[in-house]
Amino acid sequence: MANNPTNSDQPSAETLEETQTRLKAGKGAPTPSRAQQEAARKRPLVPDDRKEAKKAARAKEAEARERARVGMAAGDERYLPMRDRGPQKKFVRDYVDARFSIGEILIPVMFLVIILTFIPSAEVQAIGIIALWSFFLVAVIDVIILGAVLSRKLRARYGDKVEKVRWYAAMRALQLRVLRLPKPQVKRGQYPS
Repeated sequence: MANNPTNSDQPSAETLEETQTRLKAGKGAPTPSRAQQEAARKRPLVPDDRKEAKKAARAKEAEARERARVGMAAGDERYLPMRDRGPQKKFVRDYVDARFSIGEILIPVMFLVIILTFIPSAEVQAIGIIALWSFFLVAVIDVIILGAVLSRKLRARYGDKVEKVRWYAAMRALQLRVLRLPKPQVKRGQYPS
C-alpha cells in the first residue's frame, strides 16, 4: 500500500481574502482581566433598597404565576400538573369535553334540591332527595360507561401501555364544563381521532 494522501487528508487551501476575513472576524474586544471579570460579577448580598427589591420580587413572582395560570388553562404541557400531562390524558380530556356527560349538571341539580329543602312540605323535600339520589345514580352509571369506552379506545390507540385514566375521566366528566382546568380545547361533538 502506497501512502497516497486522499483529498480529505489534505488541509484545505485558504485564499488570502478568506484568511484576512477570518482574522478580522475575531471577538472584537480585548479579553478582560480577572479583576474586571470579578468586579462585574460582584453584587451586594442585600440590595440597597430592600422595599423596592421586595416589590420587584413580588411582581416577578406574580407574573410567573399568571403565566403558569394562563398556560395551564390553555393546556400547555409545561404548566400542567403531573396528573394532567401526557398524550393519553390529553386524549381523555378531549374525549370527555367532546361529549355531554350527565354529571355536568349534577351541581345545578344539587343546588335545586337545596332550594327544595326550604319548602315546608315534606313531600316536596322527599321528592327532591329521591330525585337527587336517582340523578346521582344515573351520573355514576354514565361515568362507569365512559371509563370502559375510554379504556377500550386508549388500548386501541396506544396498545398495552395504557395509563389508568378512569378516575381522571370521571372527575372531569362530573365537573361543569366552564369550571374544568385545563379549559376544554374541543367543541362538543369534536371527538379526538
